[in-house]
Amino acid sequence: MTVMEVNPRRGATAMRQIGVLDKFKGILVRDALGSYDAVGERVADQLCGAHLARELMAVSEFLSAHPEYARPCGWDWAEQAAKGLWGIKQGRDQAEDRVCPPDVFERGRHLMVSAGLIAAKGGCSPPGPLGDKHLALARRIAARVDEYLLFAANPKVPFDNNGSERDLRMAKLRMKVSGGFRTMTGAQQFARLRSYLSTTAKNNVAGYDAMIRLFTGHPWLPATT
Repeated sequence: MTVMEVNPRRGATAMRQIGVLDKFKGILVRDALGSYDAVGERVADQLCGAHLARELMAVSEFLSAHPEYARPCGWDWAEQAAKGLWGIKQGRDQAEDRVCPPDVFERGRHLMVSAGLIAAKGGCSPPGPLGDKHLALARRIAARVDEYLLFAANPKVPFDNNGSERDLRMAKLRMKVSGGFRTMTGAQQFARLRSYLSTTAKNNVAGYDAMIRLFTGHPWLPATT
């Protein structure tokens, strides 16, 4: 199911007001926004691997353009961390039981943790805000590596949160084309409609049929549990 809501706030306050994550008891697949840490008591979190891969690629591109920070001896710590991440994902994807083999997992995890720990000590990042961002990424990898790698041992947990990103795409496209919404009411109605259409699509109900049912007073609803 998909639930989309509009709120004037962005962080934990909005999440609590929406009222989903504070009651959610499963495994949340998400990015590293700190507000998620303050809401709810979940089984576990899977930090998005695609977000991490993009962040590591940006660091590698910087180090390639500024080799004086690729220390020691031209070492690219982000490339090493990415190598470990992709190695574990490949091991999981190729396994018949969709669980990464222990030897592949330990090797990849070691590459990620060691890269994060060494880079977090400094000397591999430029001064200023960009360097602070690189250091924060290195520290996060070292401290939260098991949250990035939860997918490796649980076949039901995806590597990334692309499913949620796809659900948001139409809302972002609507804002890009129109420049935004004129009223909060209109934005909320759009979010409700997109929630309905996304949910029906996930349950193999065609969009046209879903809309006919909605506007004739017989909307499709998920089975109660």
